[in-house]
Amino acid sequence: MSDKKCPVMHGAVTKSSSSNTDWWPNALNLDILHQHDRKTNPMGENFNYREEVKKLDFEALKKDLHELMTDSQEWWPADWGHYGGLMIRLSWHAAGTYRIADGRGGASTGNQRFAPINSWPDNVNLDKARRLLWPIKKKYGNKLSWADLMTYAGTVAYESMGLKTYGFAFGREDIWHPEKDIYWGAEKEWLAPSDNEHSRYSGERDLENPLAAVMMGLIYVNPEGVDGNPDPLKTAKDIRVTFSRMAMNDEETVALTAGGHTVGKCHGNAKEEELGKEPEGCDVEEQGLGWKSKKKRGIGRDSMTSGIEGAWTTHPTKWDNGYFEMLLNHEWELSKSPAGAWQWQPIEIKEEDKPVDVEDPAIRTIPIMTDADMAMKMDPDYRKISEKFYKDPEYFSEVFARAWFKLTHRDMGPKERYIGPDAPQEDLIWQDPVPAGNKDYDVGKVKEKIKSSGLKISEMVATAWDSARTFRGSDLRGGANGSRIRLAPQKDWQGNEPKRLSKVLKVLEPIAKETGASVADVIVLAGNIGIEMAAEKAGFNIEIPFSPGRGDATDEMTDVESFEPLEPVHDGYRNWLKKDYAVPAEEMLLDRTQLMGLTAPEMTVLIGGMRVLDTNYGNSKHGVFTDREGTLTNDFFVNLTDMKYSWKRTENNLYEVCDRKTGKAKWTATRIDLVFGSNSILRAIAEVYAQDDNQEKFVQDFVAAWTKVMNADRFDLN
Repeated sequence: MSDKKCPVMHGAVTKSSSSNTDWWPNALNLDILHQHDRKTNPMGENFNYREEVKKLDFEALKKDLHELMTDSQEWWPADWGHYGGLMIRLSWHAAGTYRIADGRGGASTGNQRFAPINSWPDNVNLDKARRLLWPIKKKYGNKLSWADLMTYAGTVAYESMGLKTYGFAFGREDIWHPEKDIYWGAEKEWLAPSDNEHSRYSGERDLENPLAAVMMGLIYVNPEGVDGNPDPLKTAKDIRVTFSRMAMNDEETVALTAGGHTVGKCHGNAKEEELGKEPEGCDVEEQGLGWKSKKKRGIGRDSMTSGIEGAWTTHPTKWDNGYFEMLLNHEWELSKSPAGAWQWQPIEIKEEDKPVDVEDPAIRTIPIMTDADMAMKMDPDYRKISEKFYKDPEYFSEVFARAWFKLTHRDMGPKERYIGPDAPQEDLIWQDPVPAGNKDYDVGKVKEKIKSSGLKISEMVATAWDSARTFRGSDLRGGANGSRIRLAPQKDWQGNEPKRLSKVLKVLEPIAKETGASVADVIVLAGNIGIEMAAEKAGFNIEIPFSPGRGDATDEMTDVESFEPLEPVHDGYRNWLKKDYAVPAEEMLLDRTQLMGLTAPEMTVLIGGMRVLDTNYGNSKHGVFTDREGTLTNDFFVNLTDMKYSWKRTENNLYEVCDRKTGKAKWTATRIDLVFGSNSILRAIAEVYAQDDNQEKFVQDFVAAWTKVMNADRFDLN
């Protein structure tokens, strides 16, 4: 008789059930700050991909990819003998997750290899594309990341089919586990309609921020129509919202839609129930390949992905103007694919205008359009652009090439980070260009002028913080470099306290002009000086590391509209909320902290330091647990952890810190302040900084974290 008793003691939890958040769902989860720990990276601490990729044989790689496009393999043969459509879809769906609201998603991390994205319904069979690329990844090894390879494959595919591409840049670094910190929506099921109980919509189809896709598991919009109901004009509204949240205008939207559908085809010659489980749900013998066909071959003309079946153009492996010729020169009617999906087909079409079968060129098939394609014809604004592209194919090709480059490079950061011989040299406004700054000026002279300027410590520190806090590691936008805090729209953002900001800039800008320093450098130097002065008052003589060289952007270099999503609506570091939100303030603090690339200890020490430096928004005294304002002490932590005080809620999530003996209120606080005493992990860190022997450590750690924030966008240093 077999003994089925488990041979291990199960002292460790190997599945996600019974976690602390299962037991206490309202507990603050700090996991967002611990993503991509070095322990998950097999490459070792000394590995530098951005240096390795410079050694890549770029010419040989391009040659290998060109050969792959038409090197059909028996286990997953290419449509018409060309993998172009598949590889373009791979790159597109990797890059297309990007959204401008928080900069998350996109192709720059190779996250499509991991759940949930690798198993999204919209990514059916892209696991096959990655396996087709594996021999190339294996060959070039550490010199080529998956993130670069998956993105480059689509660009080379377009080249191989005749498009003159705009260029390509390498330098994307792989991650090594799923990005659990990205919010893809609250739905509990794939492709849930918008009227489900966890809908991402409210009001008159108002899409929840920061989301861009219309359904859980889709990259963009539902190709069959809103909630699967064909109506091109309604679909057009979804498209416009989705693409605008990727920072694409109407012309770019039409170009990308048309260019993406100029080549390749949809697959729907099987029923959904004939597909096996997605990659994450497969048994081990499938080796991570999902969506196995249960009844048919599952390849060629029997393939199943979206459920829609057919090609858009007469020549689906050739870059041409066939999309607009087909769309605009035919009348279309609704039909259903063999899989039962809604699609559009021409009412009349000549035999020679039909695309040939993917396996047998003697067979002609009916071309199709999705509801999204019909939106390009039926929406008045999209129609005008479509007709313009139809009449001017060269212009269409140019606009598409640039839009494709933007799609695949938007989350890479500034042009200075581009690597490789095909990286374009042109400055593009969506790259947030910043001119090189002067490094040859007398830093000591600048510091002396700032010290004698009469500015308060709190004014200098708060201004430097506001300038730098916009940085987000998700797409490497924002930060102090460029001093865009002087320009629209940032100078008018409520969170930047325009009146206080204007006063400080009127003092610092003349200093920059007199000394040859950039305003960006002077703003950061002023913040450093404020901290040095506050540390001196606490008995510590320090000099904060400073590297000159920041530049000053101009209005012409600033896309005002694309900067709107960077506007802060909260800042826990300055104890500010623009208004009351459904999400707790501490959750928003964690989100902002993760975007800035800070750890839990760095977050903690910065909060404590900013409070005693009196940098709260509007000079609020919430959380200023000290009688020595403007002095860099660990008083915030000492008094937070002192049991001679008690805490009570007053109103609107505000609290009083009271003397236990007298009951008299000593200080006031917000949820942000008190979470560092209530959360067990944050309290453990706070207690470190409250210790009598760690006052100097507090100052040193605060300076290190502060410097990290100030230099986050100095890619020439990092």
